[in-house]
Amino acid sequence: MANDAVADSSLRVVAPAQPGTPDDPVRGVLAAFTNDLVNGVDETLAAFLATEVDSLAEIDAAMGGFAATARDCVLAGGKRVRPTFAYWGWRGLTGGDAPLPSVLPALAALELLHTFALVHDDVMDASDTRRGRPTAHRAAAARHRAAGHTGDPERYGEAVAVLIGDLCLVWADRLMAHATVPPGRMLDVRRCYDQMRVETVAGQFLDVLGEHDAAHWSVDRALRVARYKTAGYTVQRPLLFGAALAGAEADAPLIAAYTRYGLAVGEAFQLRDDLLGVYGDPATTGKPAGDDLRTGKPTVLLTLARQLADPAQRRALERAGTVTEAHEVARLADVVRETGAVARVERMIADRVTEAQAALDTAPIDGTARTALTGLATAATTRRA
Repeated sequence: MANDAVADSSLRVVAPAQPGTPDDPVRGVLAAFTNDLVNGVDETLAAFLATEVDSLAEIDAAMGGFAATARDCVLAGGKRVRPTFAYWGWRGLTGGDAPLPSVLPALAALELLHTFALVHDDVMDASDTRRGRPTAHRAAAARHRAAGHTGDPERYGEAVAVLIGDLCLVWADRLMAHATVPPGRMLDVRRCYDQMRVETVAGQFLDVLGEHDAAHWSVDRALRVARYKTAGYTVQRPLLFGAALAGAEADAPLIAAYTRYGLAVGEAFQLRDDLLGVYGDPATTGKPAGDDLRTGKPTVLLTLARQLADPAQRRALERAGTVTEAHEVARLADVVRETGAVARVERMIADRVTEAQAALDTAPIDGTARTALTGLATAATTRRA
């Protein structure tokens, strides 16, 4: 999944002013809208999870601790990217008068779905940190050791993390049911939500497969992983989810615009993630630099580097997936850059942002939402975390 590593303001000010000009007043309005949304999502999650944790604590004291750990994974930070895109997808149809509280539970549920995906992804990737903290399975293994339990602490930690992810997935369904949306419309919302979950699993499987079949991976296939693992799940489906909450018809022109915009921004988001996975600052991303090089994951960046490399560079890149020392990872990162792959990926990102903005130009969309989505296309793809 995408890193979505730390709480960051880069996705909250969604209409950046042009260089050399005074800040546009719209910028402040949009920032206020988005900050209100993020605060509303966080408050909705906190209230919902407090009740859920208390309920599970009644089963057994240990269950209370387990549920509290799951709650902490949800509330540990993050940019609330998916609820933000869903919100503007909803606002694109409803304008500024529709009451936000009616759909907040549905928007917040996307964050529970995201936590499910992150916790399971960290187990599959054997990641040590997430948002600057130990991942759920590492933290559970540490508690196992501290308590002096029997058995393998690493295996225990992975089992606990799988259950945390499962619980978050169930919580997402339960919280979504709190939205005050007409039943017929909610069926359309659920269909969109279910398709998002299916596509996320498909993308994640391809991601896992790629790590074990990197020699036969292509740029097209790496982009397909990005499309299903990140583009749909992060941008496109949340936008369509928001449109469904607003009652959009499946054949409405706005749906076509959201689909085109979401695919372009979502792919660009993942391409930026590929760059951050190699060149990101751990203090900002909350993840060690060079993890993709250590695992040899066939991202678009690494696959392009292998295609563009000369024989000497290709021999060096064959070490991806086997290096462990920081200086070895840094040298591989230099080789990737020297092939021209970084510059190529930057161009791919820029092209997709242009495509996304073109999709909005003629879309029948609320003006404020158009401005917000234009800004988000840039903010989501120039981020540092």
